[in-house]
Amino acid sequence: MLFTLALFVFPVLMAYAASSDLLTMRIANWLVLLIAAAYFALALVAQLSWNEIGTSVAAAAIVLAIAFAFFAFGWIGGGDAKLVSATTLWVGFGLLLPYVIYAALLGGGLTLLILAIRRYPLAPWLARHKWIDRLHDNKSGVPYGITLAIAALLVYPETAIFQHFIG
Repeated sequence: MLFTLALFVFPVLMAYAASSDLLTMRIANWLVLLIAAAYFALALVAQLSWNEIGTSVAAAAIVLAIAFAFFAFGWIGGGDAKLVSATTLWVGFGLLLPYVIYAALLGGGLTLLILAIRRYPLAPWLARHKWIDRLHDNKSGVPYGITLAIAALLVYPETAIFQHFIG
């Protein structure tokens, strides 16, 4: 029973991150820290090797450096930079490429969709909802946390932690 519950920790955290980014255009620091802490706790429970944990930490550190360069150029938000790094702990080097490809493709699709929708006026009954109005605003960014979360969930079944608890 505990193992089954452990399988849902990461998906629940990703769902929260995606919904938070959609509704507020923010990903809280406490959430990113919780994602990282949950990784370390479940990695220990799953008895991942120190080498495997260290490799995931190295991958996350590299991704964090690259993501903050993207943030510095204004290409992504700070919350997205932190989220992609914390998520990389879970996927590690082995699944990093598929994760990044999924995130890029989904992010591109989401951006095109939002830009297309922004070309049309927002119905007044939708504009009453602050998060929809913000999403429709041309000066607003794109909530990439949604695509980062979906991409992470696409590769999650292949992660070492998932494989441990499922098999």
